[in-house]
Amino acid sequence: MTTEILIVFAIIVLAATFFVWGIVRSDIVALCALVSLMLFGILTPAEGLSGFSNSVVVMMACLFIVGGGIFQTGLARMISTKILAFAGNSESKLFVLVMLVTGGIGGFVSNTGTVALMLPIAMSLAMEAKTDSRRFLMPMAFASSLGLLTLISTPPNLIINEALIDAGYAGLSFFSFLPVGLITLTLGIVLLWYLSKLLITKKDDADKANKNSDKSLKQLVQEYRLADNLYRVKVDKSSLLVNKKLQDLNITQEYHVSVLEIRRVKPTSQLGFHKTVDMSVAGPQSIFCKDDILYVFGKFEDVEKMVADKNLSMVDANASEVRSVSEAGGLEFSKIGIAEVVLMSTSKLINKPVRESGFRQLYNVNILGIQRQDEYILHDVKDVKMLAGDVLLVQGQWDNIDRLNHETSEWVVVGQPMEKAAKVPLDHKAPIAAVIMVAMVALMITNIVPPVMASILAALAMILTGCFRNVEAAYKNINWESIFLFAGMFPLAIAMNKTGASTLIANGIVSGLGSFGPVVVLAGVYLATSILTMFISNTATAVLFAPIGLKTALELGVSPYAFLFAVTVAASMCFASPFATPPNALVMSAGRYKFMDYVRVGLPLQIIVGIVMVFVLPLLFPL
Repeated sequence: MTTEILIVFAIIVLAATFFVWGIVRSDIVALCALVSLMLFGILTPAEGLSGFSNSVVVMMACLFIVGGGIFQTGLARMISTKILAFAGNSESKLFVLVMLVTGGIGGFVSNTGTVALMLPIAMSLAMEAKTDSRRFLMPMAFASSLGLLTLISTPPNLIINEALIDAGYAGLSFFSFLPVGLITLTLGIVLLWYLSKLLITKKDDADKANKNSDKSLKQLVQEYRLADNLYRVKVDKSSLLVNKKLQDLNITQEYHVSVLEIRRVKPTSQLGFHKTVDMSVAGPQSIFCKDDILYVFGKFEDVEKMVADKNLSMVDANASEVRSVSEAGGLEFSKIGIAEVVLMSTSKLINKPVRESGFRQLYNVNILGIQRQDEYILHDVKDVKMLAGDVLLVQGQWDNIDRLNHETSEWVVVGQPMEKAAKVPLDHKAPIAAVIMVAMVALMITNIVPPVMASILAALAMILTGCFRNVEAAYKNINWESIFLFAGMFPLAIAMNKTGASTLIANGIVSGLGSFGPVVVLAGVYLATSILTMFISNTATAVLFAPIGLKTALELGVSPYAFLFAVTVAASMCFASPFATPPNALVMSAGRYKFMDYVRVGLPLQIIVGIVMVFVLPLLFPL
């Protein structure tokens, strides 16, 4: 074994270690591996940077834009809502339809974006059918990966296609994956219908489970104990708050309380016989006036100290502004509402404290509390660092909360009633997005232009036809972490080929299993890929194992297609860990799942799918 091969293996082990550790972002790990290969002289700068011009990387960036256009125009929501309407209240129909719709959309759009779309709909439907949403959310996440229906279903598909073309073999067609995807999706629906029963909460925990389906406003108030921490304070004539801006008072930092709402009584006639209450969300630019009623959230002793220092007065709990308009612990939801938001793993807010989230400045909404697994963080929220999967309780005007729905790459707004989701007006650009999507698929199927060109044309069409508000909005849909991960990992595959590392691994698999026949060797490649995918991203695994699968097939003197399909299926079908894929992690908090829930349900599914694929792939792609 040469020194160069040892260096390549050392870089792979270090990269895998950091991928598993998770303390450093995956794209930074990939770039560090890339730089290391160039510093040690294993790759030239041209070889090291070749990943950034790779057609797969360009295609993935364009597909992020196309997927964003499909979501932002409301096309995906319209299709899903109409199809899911057929389920009614039947639990079995609902389960099958959620799986089919998720798998079907995931065949053409990013699986992370698919789950982001389906999460609030699935939770709402589970509530309407009076079933435990835990039974649907994890299978839904798995379905987004099971639907390997097309060439663009998942990045590993594009990676093995590129490997075949580079080796001089015919590339795969747009629907080459359809037989495999139909088998995996069907197998997943059948197995998960029974395995998902393990996720149903016990009768004693029914109330706890119901809280995590589509929660009513009253349930949210009770769950986050808003009534116990909400106080009304009056701004007196002599108060130090009169005519002052909230941002100039430093109230949150000094007293650890949050001013949520300002209610101002206004006469509607010159004589003042009729009065109305003007409600507004407290923001940095809010100016306080005499007789304002402030809704303050925090500990009683902190609120009491602020009242004394600022010459305010507490309002009696039984008093009301003009008439009894308060409900659910004092908050009135006709204009101002509350909702839960789940942070995605791709969010720029991860590891940032709440005070730096920009929610107040950008969306004029407040973060009242954080649910992290079974823990509720309600005090000193501003200093808490946000993590992937955290559920944020936000408060603001309904139109501002609705604006949060547009940031699909950052978070998911959950808990919206199905009736409200169905009444969301369809944007007039949705038909245009549909035509662009169909045209892109048609170009890929017919091979009139290369797939990468079809994706570029579709992305440009989405922007030029106004499916995004502006070009910046289109760029925001690109998951740059994934793009740099892809670009950084491709040169590692070049290094493995250049140094002979992939040949060494392929020879090891062949020499160890070759005497048992090519099917057993295929099983060895599948198993090795499947194990590695549990610890690092499926894309990184596919990049590493695509050349190994190719070399192994060539060593045996058989067709490489079955071996490369084994790599992409094994890399995509990882269900035993919540961290293997973004969709798995996205539903973890919403479904209140534990790590062992994924092991109990996902591991049997992963093993059975693997066994079936080892026997099916040689039949579909003869060796």
